[in-house]
Amino acid sequence: MVALDPTLGSEIQKTRPCVVVSPPEMHDHLRTVVVAPMTSKGRPAPFRIPVTLKRKQGLILLDQIRAVDKVRLLKKEGAVADKTLFDTLRTLQEVFAE
Repeated sequence: MVALDPTLGSEIQKTRPCVVVSPPEMHDHLRTVVVAPMTSKGRPAPFRIPVTLKRKQGLILLDQIRAVDKVRLLKKEGAVADKTLFDTLRTLQEVFAE
């Protein structure tokens, strides 16, 4: 769970599950991590990855990625499936390579 507030404008709000998408090698050297928020609402899109967390269907919102200070990381809820993480990272590569 990551505390995303305060936010501005159309940024996704609240404390919610997120997927850490920054490489683990960075975590020992920085006080921030890059996360992609998750939601159980929202519309599917090519840059939103379907996910199941705690038996609930949702989306990983790659259009809402952001760097957050580690103090915002409140609780580890678990891990996404390997295929979900692979799809997430592959989609990020495609988005930023174009």
